[in-house]
Amino acid sequence: MKKTSLLILGCLLGLGLHVQAQSVTYETAPKKAKASFDRAIDAVRTYQTKAAIGFLQDALKAAPNFTDAYGQMGLCYVELKDYAAANNAFEKLKQLDSSGLRPVMVPYSRAMAGTGNFVGALQLINQYIAASKSKSANAEKLKVNYEFAVNNKRQTVPFHPENLGDPVNSKDPEYFPSLTIDSKTLIFTRRVNGRNEDFYITYRNNNIWSTAQNMGEPVNSSFNEGAQNISQDGTMLVFTGCEFPEGKGSCDLYYSEKTASGWTAPKNMGAPINTRDWESQPCLSADKQTLYFARETPNHGADIFVTRRLPNGQWSVPEAMGPNINTSGRETTPFIHADGQTLYFASDGHPGYGGLDIFYSRRQADGSWGPATNLGYPINTIDEDASLVVEADAKTAYFASDRSDTRGALDIYRFELYPEARPLQTLYVKGYVYDSLTQARLATNIDVIDLQGGYNIATVKTNDNGDYLAPLPVGKDYALHVNRKGYLFYSDNFSLKDHNPGVPFEKNIPLQPLAANASIVLHNIFFDSKQYQLKPESVTELSKLVNLLQDNPGVKIEIAGYTDNVGSDKDNLLLSQNRAKAVVTYLTEKGITANRLTAKGYGESSPVATNDTEEGRAANRRTVFRIISL
Repeated sequence: MKKTSLLILGCLLGLGLHVQAQSVTYETAPKKAKASFDRAIDAVRTYQTKAAIGFLQDALKAAPNFTDAYGQMGLCYVELKDYAAANNAFEKLKQLDSSGLRPVMVPYSRAMAGTGNFVGALQLINQYIAASKSKSANAEKLKVNYEFAVNNKRQTVPFHPENLGDPVNSKDPEYFPSLTIDSKTLIFTRRVNGRNEDFYITYRNNNIWSTAQNMGEPVNSSFNEGAQNISQDGTMLVFTGCEFPEGKGSCDLYYSEKTASGWTAPKNMGAPINTRDWESQPCLSADKQTLYFARETPNHGADIFVTRRLPNGQWSVPEAMGPNINTSGRETTPFIHADGQTLYFASDGHPGYGGLDIFYSRRQADGSWGPATNLGYPINTIDEDASLVVEADAKTAYFASDRSDTRGALDIYRFELYPEARPLQTLYVKGYVYDSLTQARLATNIDVIDLQGGYNIATVKTNDNGDYLAPLPVGKDYALHVNRKGYLFYSDNFSLKDHNPGVPFEKNIPLQPLAANASIVLHNIFFDSKQYQLKPESVTELSKLVNLLQDNPGVKIEIAGYTDNVGSDKDNLLLSQNRAKAVVTYLTEKGITANRLTAKGYGESSPVATNDTEEGRAANRRTVFRIISL
């Protein structure tokens, strides 16, 4: 960007300005004004843009109608992205000598677009292109951006960014914010003294952020660490390490895990994730089973790739995401929200306002990703906008910017994302898994099922102490399934339709060891009222039961059906028997031999709750499987 600006400055000085009688040019300026102007040019050549503006102001004090000084000042303000001030300078130049605008028409158009005047910017760039003797790729690209802005039906969106303040931001650049699902921990990258990149961490209490602290060793080192992502449960940090001794390319992906004694030494994620190319900007899904990241290759620029954790713990070969995400341009900074359904990313290949714009895409019913939607102006601008993350509340977004109230460079800001661009509001289910007899904690995997869709929304791995955290969108019904060798599988269902979004749902999970007479309620076997045909929502639960019986070929079981006390004893007994038979029929159709299965209906006998309330009657209507023998 700075080299381009200097090129424009050279054009301005080399061409000179056609001036009106009342204006002052470099040739006619008094010595004092000319000396200040020369000092400004020297400052620009050494990238001291703010100092150059001071010298130009001195030149204008000595010669108030100094056209060259106004043109140069406009260019400097464009460099600093102070587009309002740039507009003022260019407007003054126009008043003094409209014919002298030619050398600054392109940056003048940027200044207009930078303040939201895309109509004026488009008119100016069209004038420039029409008068040009040769084609300008830069001008043509700006024209496309301005046309998109003018033709976009949603001209502006609500956007009121708030600087996170002195506890988080400093004179150094801060960027790549990353949050845990409870929004109480924020980790970001800071470029200390303009050189070394390190991670800093801050904690929120009563909506106040603590003073950010360097995370220290072993995560931070003398090398550059950046572009990090903290897992939703706060136990894993994935990040970019560049020029590390063990690196496979210029930049690789690394990870560190949080233990009782602190963060572990970073490890290279290895092949097939890391290659000789540039891998960066990772983002983990809420269940830590899917990783999105940017990869840049010499012949194809930057694209977003995805890899999934395999059953053996290794990662699959990364795949480039489809054409709704990747283009022939650059795609960077992927962020998958905790809802698992909304992906935010930056691109300069999709239609947009300027350099990189921020887009979002929704996961479709078939698992593919929908069209990219531009977040709109002024979230996106004529400059490069990227690296957006959104809290689990689906409303609060964070990003890095060098706005006018910055503490010195890039700062971290937050704002309320407008409704159309929000992901699904998400809270989390947490608890632990334990042995129902010994109370010992158990490490295992937990499958979370969307009951309405019938698909696995997340596979959550507990830590060694059996603790788990599963982020889930609110407003839906879910099932939990847990399989562990040597135990009966566990199933339960729960609803987040009416649950308070600000309060996590807690569920501790007992597992029963495989033993004769051990039994569990199949909570996710469903029938319509007074019917015994299995509903489609039952298939996931039944599949788990099939797997258990296949893994333990010596086990014989009883499927027992129970009802509430509504209706006659005879009808209830028949209904419970038919429901038990329906389950056994399904199992035999899936290859389980009939001599291992017994169906038994118990009607309204053996209630587990009162039949005086609907909740109690619902608990009494149940299907149970019991181990007869091993």
